[in-house]
Amino acid sequence: MSFGKLDFNGKVWRASDLRPHVSIRFKDMFKGIRLGDRPPFDLIDRADRATDLDWFMQRYPLEMTPAAKARLADSIAAYRAMRDRIETMRRPDYVPALGTGFRPPEAPLPYQVRAAEMLRNTGRLLLLDDVGLGKTVSALAALADGWGLPAAVVVQPHLSEQWVKRYIERFTSLKAVEIKDRNARNLPPADIYVFRYTNLAAWVDCVETLGIKTVVFDEVQELRHGRNTEKGRGADAFADAAENILGLTATPIYNYGSEIWNVIEYIAPGALGTWFEFTLNWCRHDGSHYIVNDPQALGAYLHDEGITLRRTSADAEVAATLPPLYKTVVEVGWNEGDSQSNRELQRALAQRVLTGSFVDRGSAARELDLLLRQDTGIAKARAVAAYVRTLVEAGEPVLLAGWHREVYRIWNECLEDLNPAMFTGSESQAQKRRAAEDVISGKTDLIIMSLRSGAGLDGLQQRLAHVVFGELDWSPQVHTQVTGRLHRTGQTRAVTAHYLHTEGGSDPVLLSTLGLKASQSHGILNPFAGEAWATPTDDSRMRQLAKRVLGIEGEKEDV
Repeated sequence: MSFGKLDFNGKVWRASDLRPHVSIRFKDMFKGIRLGDRPPFDLIDRADRATDLDWFMQRYPLEMTPAAKARLADSIAAYRAMRDRIETMRRPDYVPALGTGFRPPEAPLPYQVRAAEMLRNTGRLLLLDDVGLGKTVSALAALADGWGLPAAVVVQPHLSEQWVKRYIERFTSLKAVEIKDRNARNLPPADIYVFRYTNLAAWVDCVETLGIKTVVFDEVQELRHGRNTEKGRGADAFADAAENILGLTATPIYNYGSEIWNVIEYIAPGALGTWFEFTLNWCRHDGSHYIVNDPQALGAYLHDEGITLRRTSADAEVAATLPPLYKTVVEVGWNEGDSQSNRELQRALAQRVLTGSFVDRGSAARELDLLLRQDTGIAKARAVAAYVRTLVEAGEPVLLAGWHREVYRIWNECLEDLNPAMFTGSESQAQKRRAAEDVISGKTDLIIMSLRSGAGLDGLQQRLAHVVFGELDWSPQVHTQVTGRLHRTGQTRAVTAHYLHTEGGSDPVLLSTLGLKASQSHGILNPFAGEAWATPTDDSRMRQLAKRVLGIEGEKEDV
């Protein structure tokens, strides 16, 4: 008995002539179909789609065309074989057999080879290893013997030379070409083309001429805003042209868990369904954000499907390669004399955040955020500088992280005799390279780095084991990235992250809000680690800041 028809046109499954009650059941199972729609229903093909359809037809058999019948059988067999290979490679006793083609005496670690094998078997992988575990080496382990070439590697601007000099040329015999500009032209033959996110869009018309087979998106969190950005649209063209896609990041989510949809769309398009399907099935709307309801379940799904792979410094196969990481949270003083903000302006902005129109609230929230965070950083800047001086004079080189130019000015004034190197948004790529080289070579014992600069930077671990957060960011993943500049492969000492906060200004709200974002990220990255990090959802970070300014914490909002 048949309850309808099923066809496949090469890209899309089409279910037609479904009986009314079967149509209802079909929409119950395939949530991307809108409730008011009627057959025929189109479903985009993806790795697991055939198995879902087969499951549905166990209850409601559909009459299949020859094309649908052949695709169903082939897809189910391929999917099951892939799952078997993935499970085999994940077993603790699995010994990778891949010959990597590295230059002796360089060699990847076994867990890095495991990641390379997973990419080769699935053709797409989001590698989520902790910061510092050698994701770059894992990528090269997949490519060094000639597999998947030519390849395009897309990096943040300050990392392009590092990829070529410190990794490709050091570890492999592959020829690399570094593309530094937006002047699209014919490029010389190469094994690996290293592009930058900032120039990627200018080269989309050259992808086909290069014959790219593999794309590696380093620090793939750069694409978390999707195709709404120029670099996102450029990345989309490169991903479409490639057979294999690898994303590298320890921090795919900077804010809310829904960002993972954009990232996954580049790695395994359709794996989380359409944006409508994803938000319907996985999320709830919370003001201006989509919050993932069950981060652990989402992380487990991505893991089970072989889309993600994550190892931490606590894993048995990794633990022996890294020293421990410690965290210390220290309250420092508030210097009212340095504080520059207009208190009446703060109160006026806070009032608008709580009571203004939608547009007015958004504008006021941005102004209040900028004003309070800068004021907080300035007010504690001298106390932070004193703390850093204590570490340096005790013989410990320091990475000092902040955000605002005026805060940097005070730090430089207080620590001028320590000759700090600067690695922030104001320096050129050449100046940033010199700053890193100065601290690595011992010319200075202090580098001041912007909270959102330096992702993926390698080499600082050769001298530094202390990072001081003189200002805080809304995203815990920003802190993880900064800490990872020191706690990474090659570090020989225990690393300590010092979080310096004050009881005034924005710091108390920041510390509270960071818990929500940590829980979204933690659940997706570590789906089997339990609920220990879960934090209740708060309504809005800026509403909390506004309440604090007005002195109405915990009271009703009808001010």
